[in-house]
Amino acid sequence: MVTSVTSFGRSGVYDWLVQRVTAVILLAYVLFVAGFVVNNADGLSYLEWRALFHQLWMRVFTLVALLALCAHAWIGMWTIGTDYLTKFALGAAAPAVRLVYNLFCLAVLVVYFAWCVQILWSA
Repeated sequence: MVTSVTSFGRSGVYDWLVQRVTAVILLAYVLFVAGFVVNNADGLSYLEWRALFHQLWMRVFTLVALLALCAHAWIGMWTIGTDYLTKFALGAAAPAVRLVYNLFCLAVLVVYFAWCVQILWSA
């Protein structure tokens, strides 16, 4: 059985399943936020947004959606890197380019995650 780096020893089926589960979580989050906006079509103020995101359940829901987004993005970007950053396309430099690409993607995800958590859980 083929294993991949994205799943730390699990199969590609695991990656596929994670992609689908995270997509459902993100869909639920987007639909909820869109529904909130539509139900408050008369205009949302800062106080209404703050009241929504000040509730613990919404912060947890947002954190779960953020984790889902990071997992979804990581698997997707790793797949793009392995599909397009090949020896055929880049020659002998492919492994180094792929490593830099993966580290860059990981660094961006970590920074965005930390930034979002800081915004979400700040006063």
